[in-house]
Amino acid sequence: MLDQTRGKNTTIILGGGLAGLSAGYVLTNAGFGVKVFESDSSVGGLSKTIVKDGFRFDLGGHRFFTEDRGLNNFVKELMGKELIYVPRKSKIYMRNKYFDYPLKPLNAIFGLGISTTIEILLDYAAEKIKNLIRGPQNISLEDWVVSNFGRKMFNIYFREYSEKVWGIDCSMISAEWVARRIRGLSLASAVKNAFFKLNGKDVPSLVDVFLYPQLGIGRISDRLKEDIEAGSNSVLTDSRIERINHSDFKVESVVINKREQFVKENGIEFISSIPITKLVNMLDPSPPENILTAVSKLRFRDLVVVAVMINRKRVTDQTWIYIPEQKIPFGRLHEPTNWNEKMAPESKTILVAEFFSFRGDAVWSKSDEELTAIAVENLENMGFIKKHEVIGSNVVRVLNAYPLFEVGYEERCDEIYEYLGRFRNLHITGRSGMFRYYNMDHAIESGIKTAKKIIKKMQDTRCRIQDEEKMQAKNHVS
Repeated sequence: MLDQTRGKNTTIILGGGLAGLSAGYVLTNAGFGVKVFESDSSVGGLSKTIVKDGFRFDLGGHRFFTEDRGLNNFVKELMGKELIYVPRKSKIYMRNKYFDYPLKPLNAIFGLGISTTIEILLDYAAEKIKNLIRGPQNISLEDWVVSNFGRKMFNIYFREYSEKVWGIDCSMISAEWVARRIRGLSLASAVKNAFFKLNGKDVPSLVDVFLYPQLGIGRISDRLKEDIEAGSNSVLTDSRIERINHSDFKVESVVINKREQFVKENGIEFISSIPITKLVNMLDPSPPENILTAVSKLRFRDLVVVAVMINRKRVTDQTWIYIPEQKIPFGRLHEPTNWNEKMAPESKTILVAEFFSFRGDAVWSKSDEELTAIAVENLENMGFIKKHEVIGSNVVRVLNAYPLFEVGYEERCDEIYEYLGRFRNLHITGRSGMFRYYNMDHAIESGIKTAKKIIKKMQDTRCRIQDEEKMQAKNHVS
């Protein structure tokens, strides 16, 4: 049964992740009506904190860092005393050894062996000479890394980790994305810093200290939600978007499925932070065939998070451990109690392993018990824990965690952006909504910018109406 009783005086926001909530927060503070709809049972998207049996963990090791002073103040004012500064201590686990992250030249040389390091440097020099002669032909991640760092470094540091994270061959990953992201690309920045002596402080991913809410990164989303609701607006969870009705490139309403109760929501402006693939396929009437074809070729990488509760005060002293090798099934490990001891009960700790996956693949399809057993076995083999220390676990599957930047994705996105840009009252924002690799700060920033754009549009409309009314009144008097 479709309920059509909802009002029209509002901005409808699809998706309750950081981008959508930030937009809702700014609009609320400006006095505008807002309704946020989130399909999950809680807000935050990938930036949420799970709580179980007194243990708290994020869906991956998230941190907040930005070089934008205004954005930094935005989060500080939002969070107040909840924010703490956490020192970054990270390692790369590879070849049964630990490497400093960011890599330090001496550690890299003696960790790999002098002969391997010399090979890397000679290969790098040879590649630079080749580029001077013929110029680089960069289409894929492999092309770009080999061109910039040499084949030896690519094989040691980039190939396994990149293919583990993205699930496809490096020759299929877009070089254009890598070129833009290299300053923030984990292993790339670390290696470049180690061998070519860049200043790590200039690279956002290499900062020594970062901001973090005491009770987990999800508190940022929670606070945004709290303030939206305090402003007499609403954030509705367990509310899945089913259809987006439009006419003449103007969105008129959306149909929400809330526990199999279908409600039509009307609005003036519509913001979408849900995956762009879902947005396009929900449009009614459907977009042209070329747009549906373009969006069908965009994919996301999914994530399976396995948290293992340990009957010990601490296992490591690290904030992150990166694990490039394919023989170990998870790609990154973090221990939340190293971020804040409040993330676990007293004298207990928790290890969180990230398995990069595609929905329906071998990892995704394993039972929670199987995944926990795999994580525990590998953690024991790596020397972190003993099985008898494990006192609990939790497995979380995250769909559409990361846009997958395959060769040709930019052309497809441009085609989709051009089509969606024709809509007069539809705005896309955020990582999934725009199919961009946004960090937390970029996601929040994109939501703020979207809200400000709508505020200006509404204010301009209001001024125009007032001017028209004044003109009509003047003409009437005349």
